[in-house]
Amino acid sequence: MTDHASCSTVLSAPKIAIIGGGLTGLLTATLLERASNQTGSSSNTPQITIFEKSRSVGRLATRYRSDSETGKNWQWSFGAQFFTAKTADFQQFIAPWLDTELLKPWCAEVVELTAADENGQSPNIQSKEQWDAVHARYISTPKMTSWGRELVAALKHTTIVFKTRVAPLAQYLHRQNPQQSQHQIQNQTHNQTFNQTFNQTFNQTFNQNSKQTELFDETGASLGWFDWVICTAPNGQAVELMADSGFAQQDKITKPQMQACYTLMLGWDDVQKLPETLKDQLAPQWDVAYLNNAILDRIFIEHQKPAHGELLPSVTIHARNDWSEAHVDDDIELVTEQLLQAAKQALNWNEDSAPSQTDCHRWRYAATIVNKDTEELGILIDATKQWIVSGDWCAKGNIESCYRMAQQTVKAVMQI
Repeated sequence: MTDHASCSTVLSAPKIAIIGGGLTGLLTATLLERASNQTGSSSNTPQITIFEKSRSVGRLATRYRSDSETGKNWQWSFGAQFFTAKTADFQQFIAPWLDTELLKPWCAEVVELTAADENGQSPNIQSKEQWDAVHARYISTPKMTSWGRELVAALKHTTIVFKTRVAPLAQYLHRQNPQQSQHQIQNQTHNQTFNQTFNQTFNQTFNQNSKQTELFDETGASLGWFDWVICTAPNGQAVELMADSGFAQQDKITKPQMQACYTLMLGWDDVQKLPETLKDQLAPQWDVAYLNNAILDRIFIEHQKPAHGELLPSVTIHARNDWSEAHVDDDIELVTEQLLQAAKQALNWNEDSAPSQTDCHRWRYAATIVNKDTEELGILIDATKQWIVSGDWCAKGNIESCYRMAQQTVKAVMQI
C-alpha cells in the first residue's frame, strides 16, 4: 500500500472534488478515506464530493431486461467484461470481496471464431485457451455493477452528486473566496486592473492564497470551494475541462490515444431457440470467442458466467475498437444494423433462431492504445493549484490501472 508517513502536511479537513464517478473516482475516494483513517486524527478526514454526469457510478456497467412471462432477466455486461489483478497491492485490495464471493474468478473456455462465408460454409470454431485461476479474470456478481455499489456503500465521508456536469475550469470569472481576509480583499480591489487582465486568460475561480478552487455546473451554479480538484474523466473530456485554465501539464493530457467501442447486446427467449453456434452441444464448448472479423472483436456468453445460471440466454458482442472509432459519429441505428449483420454471419442464425432482444451502446472513450515502448504517463499534477488529472488512460487503460492511478493520487495529496 501507499506510504502515508507525510499525512501531517494535509490541511485540516480538506475538501476534495472528484470529477467522474467511474472506478478511478470511486477507488480514489476509497483510498483517500482509508489513508485518513490510518492517521488516527479526525481533523485530517477529507470531505470528498464526487460529481458524476450520469445517474450511476462505475465503469462496470450492466444492462438488463425482464421477461414478463417468466420473471427472468436478460443481462449484459456492456462495459468491461472482466478485470485482472496482476500486482500484489491490487490482489490484496480485492481479497475481501473474493472472500464474500461478490467477486469471482471466471475460468472461461476461449475460442477463435471465423464467421460463415457467403458460400454457406458454417462458422469455424477452434479452441484457443482456458482462463485459469492462476492468471484469473474476475467478474462481479450477480452484476458487474455490484462491486461499484459495494464501493459506494463503504464510503463514509464522500458525497456523490449525480446528473451533474462540471463546467470547464476556465469558464467562469475569478471570484473571491469568502474565507479570505478583508486585507486580501482590499489588495485585490487595489489590483483590479491586474486581475481583469489575469482573468482573460484564467477565468476559473482559483484562489492563489488559499489554493482553493470554486467549481460550477454547466448552468453556472456554484458547486462549492475545494482544496483539491481531481479529474478522473477520459482524456478527451479532461482536455475540455482543463482548457485555458493554466493547468501546468495541459499538453500531456492528449498524449494517450483512446478509441471508441460499440457494444451489441442480444437475447433469446429460450436456450432451445439459440443458433447452433451458441448451444452447449457444440464442440468445442465455449464462453468467449475472439473473432476473425473486420467489424467484430469478441463475443461473451453471459448466461454461462459464474452465478449467472438463472439468466435468459444473453450474449454481449464488442466491436473492434478501430472500426468503432472510424464510425463513432455515425447514426446509432445504422451502426446497429451493421453490427447485427456481422453478428448474424458470425453466429449463423436463421429466422427461427434469431435473437428476440437487441440493443446497442456507444462508448466514445473505451480503450487506451498502449505502446509497449513508451513509458506510462502516470497522473498529471499541478501542485500550485492542487489539481490532478487521473484515469486508467494514464496507464494501461484497464481496471487495475484505475487502482494504481488512485494510489498515485493519494500519495500526491498526502505529500503536498
